[in-house]
Amino acid sequence: MQFSVVIPVYNEADNILPLLEEITAVLDVDYEFEVIVVDDGSEDATSEQLSQARNRFAWLRVLKHARRCGQSAALVSGVAVAKDGIIITMDGDGQNDPADIPGFLEQYEKQPGGWLMLTGQRVKRQDSLVTRWSSRLANGIRRSVLADATPDTGCGLKLFPRSLFMALPTFNHMHRFLPALAQRAGAQTLSIPVNTRPRKHGLSKYGINNRLWAGIIDLLGVFWLQRRRMQADVTELK
Repeated sequence: MQFSVVIPVYNEADNILPLLEEITAVLDVDYEFEVIVVDDGSEDATSEQLSQARNRFAWLRVLKHARRCGQSAALVSGVAVAKDGIIITMDGDGQNDPADIPGFLEQYEKQPGGWLMLTGQRVKRQDSLVTRWSSRLANGIRRSVLADATPDTGCGLKLFPRSLFMALPTFNHMHRFLPALAQRAGAQTLSIPVNTRPRKHGLSKYGINNRLWAGIIDLLGVFWLQRRRMQADVTELK
C-alpha cells in the first residue's frame, strides 16, 4: 500500500528533524510512501531544518505558507498535492508516535470496502493538566452535540482515503471535526488507541481559549452542516 504522510508544522525547529528520523526508522524498509511537511509560516528555524532534511530524505516534500494560516489550511495544502490515495496525518511536535503507523495500515486493510477514517485515541496522555482538562471538556461537548462517537478527535494521527478528504467542506479549524465531517460524507470512522508522548521542545499551540471557546462557533457550523446533508435514493429507469 502506498501512502502519503502529511505533517503541518508551525515553529517546530527542534522537533521536526527527530520526527523525520523516527519516520524513516519505522517505514523506510517495508513501505512505499512520501512525507509532505507543510510549514505554516514558521518564524523560527523550521524552514532551515526542513531544507537540510530534504537533502537527507528522498521521500520528503516541503510546502511553505507565506504567512500563518492555521493547522486546517496546512492539512488542506498537504492533502491537495499528495500523490497517493491513502493519507496519514500526524502532528509535528513529536507527541504522535510513528511506531503506531504500521498498526493503522494493518487495521485499514482489514476493513471492508468503502470510505473509512481511522483516528487515534490518546491513552496515558503526557500533556499538562490544563491541556488535558481543556481537551477532555472540548471532546465531551463536541461528542454530545455532534454524536460522532469519537472519544478523541484532537489526536493528530489519522488515516483516510484522499478522495474522502477532498469531498469534505473546508474551513478554518475543520481538523477538529474530521470524524463528524467524514460521517456526514458517508464514511465509517474507527478510533484506535495510540501512544502519546510528552513534548520535548517548544510550547503547545493550544489552550482553553483556542481549543474550547474559539471552537463553539465552528461546532455550531458543523452541527448545521450535519442537519443539511443531502440524501437521496436514486434508481435509474431501465
